[in-house]
Amino acid sequence: MVLAGCASAPRVPDAGASPHAVSASASLSQGDRIAALATGLIGQPYRYGGEGLQGFDCSGLALYVHQQLGIAVPRTAVLQRQQAGALDRSELQAGDLVFFTMGARLLVDHVGIYVGDGRFVHAPRAGSPVRLSRIDDAVYGLHFAGGARYWQ
Repeated sequence: MVLAGCASAPRVPDAGASPHAVSASASLSQGDRIAALATGLIGQPYRYGGEGLQGFDCSGLALYVHQQLGIAVPRTAVLQRQQAGALDRSELQAGDLVFFTMGARLLVDHVGIYVGDGRFVHAPRAGSPVRLSRIDDAVYGLHFAGGARYWQ
């Protein structure tokens, strides 16, 4: 079994993007709260194996954001993909996880959090902070492997 991860070391998000402020907003759906929390972590550093405010890798970012809202998600991108129902690109909603096969073996090895309008937040690799990317750009568009939803 091959497991891969992405990592980054994040800075503490602004108060407006704190888990408590976002989770307290009754006007947002759970998916929108997930997207808002993820967006609040843009710029945080990458750290392989990271799953907290000291740093994130890709699956650690997905785990952390979901945990802030009390949603259980597996630790690795492979398990995150395997343990949720598959979604096509046309079914994606803010807060869903999006998966990619970036390596030569065509196994899921990268995950991000879809925030809507064809964009997702992810921790791409060492040296690159948590960022917003387009699901249909030249790199990620070719490697998109589907989505999954852990929220109701």
